[in-house]
Amino acid sequence: MPIALESLPLAGSASSADVAGSISPTAHAALPLAGVAPAPEPQAGSSHPGQSASSQPLAATTSLRQWLDSLNREQRRNQELLASLAFALRSFTNLNRFLELVPLVASRLVEAEGSVLVVFHPDGRLWRDHLQATPGERSAELLRRLLALPDSQLQAQSGDEAVAALLDPLIRRLLGHAELVATSVVARSCQRGRLYVFSGRRGYSWSDVHRRHLQLVADLTGVALENELLQQDMRRHERLDRQLSIGAEIQAQLLPDHCPVIEGVELAARCRPAYQVGGDYYDFIPVRPDLIGRRREQGQWAVVMGDVMGKGVPAGLLMTLLRGMLRAEVLSGLPPDRILHDLNRLAQEDLAHSHRFVTLFYSDYNPISRRLRYANAAHNPPLIWRRQQARVDRLDAPGLLIGLQSEAEYGWGEVVLEPGDVLLYYTDGVTEASGFSGERFDEERLVRAFDGACRSGLGAQELLDQLFGRLDRFVGSDHQLEDDASMVVLKVREDVLLPALPGF
Repeated sequence: MPIALESLPLAGSASSADVAGSISPTAHAALPLAGVAPAPEPQAGSSHPGQSASSQPLAATTSLRQWLDSLNREQRRNQELLASLAFALRSFTNLNRFLELVPLVASRLVEAEGSVLVVFHPDGRLWRDHLQATPGERSAELLRRLLALPDSQLQAQSGDEAVAALLDPLIRRLLGHAELVATSVVARSCQRGRLYVFSGRRGYSWSDVHRRHLQLVADLTGVALENELLQQDMRRHERLDRQLSIGAEIQAQLLPDHCPVIEGVELAARCRPAYQVGGDYYDFIPVRPDLIGRRREQGQWAVVMGDVMGKGVPAGLLMTLLRGMLRAEVLSGLPPDRILHDLNRLAQEDLAHSHRFVTLFYSDYNPISRRLRYANAAHNPPLIWRRQQARVDRLDAPGLLIGLQSEAEYGWGEVVLEPGDVLLYYTDGVTEASGFSGERFDEERLVRAFDGACRSGLGAQELLDQLFGRLDRFVGSDHQLEDDASMVVLKVREDVLLPALPGF
């Protein structure tokens, strides 16, 4: 059970600590005990009145019992000191409070005058906030000199021995004429500090028992320092997780939370980021945002699918930047090739600084004519399933990555969609997903899955669910996607909608 350190004997008080582990058992009977007068040795031919010869063994037995009692008391005291330190280790919430106990416990365990604890940062710098020493009046100047020690001087030392060779002579010189013993504070094979004990008392002896006690205190200190570093890492990860959650929430708000109503078509879309924040981007942008109601549904719409190279927060931030630029460009009403040309010039400087590029497929759809115009900046070509021919084709046009060349030119194409035709926009996270054997999902599997789903006559949402289900079965429930995976399905309804007659 932990005890109050104030109730423990002061360092340097009379005890038999210097006897334990340093004096052989055969010499114990010859040692005078504190407060116990040794029995006088009998001299030849002499006798003591009133004292029989049988009383001499009794006096020796009493002295031996007192000596054993003294050893037991010292062992109990040391055990209580170590138990107090261990209790503080498993219950402390403030590292500095725990480290304050270390020099005090170390000096009392080995009956030294004082102790000094020097702690290092993981990068080798002196951890000045956690320098500890006792007694204060003897160690004040020492601590002041240690605080003034340049970090560069410590970090220049290569290896634990070099650090000890720098610190040990300095501390010995600052303490003056005193017996000094040091040991390293080690955690996970890395030196986290040095623990010193010193004593200027004449006749102070250093034993193997003392050495083991000092090393035990150093080991407990190493555990405490490692726990503090792990808790710092945990708190840092928690802060990062909170930031990522905020970033994921912002990105989710930037991606469409629902598909718009466009006359004559069904839409379904989903983005599954590999991390909380991803670089995939899809959007539905009205070319005439001022239109409302039925006129908006019949107006021209841009359907976009993009992918920023990379994953995580940097890719997500660039995606957000690109979204704002693209939405401003769409309002110009220019054809797809001009939209990508102007977007590339606008984003050139920002993407050059980040050393990243963007793939983007841009298309605009006119519900009245069912004409789809498109241009491609090196993105995965969308798949189109033709109902009349019952086959899958690819929509592609020449073009470089966004951000690669400032004066890049882009080609364009167009196609008229018939009732029952289905378009699938997707990112490379779908085709490059790895299965159990390390094999990629690839475009061929996607084409087969897409063709089968279209032939079954599914709606846009059911078709999207079936494609993601096929992808999930390929990857496996125990595995996570290595890259962001996004898909958008656009299906032209098979029933022809006639214009509404006046008065109905």
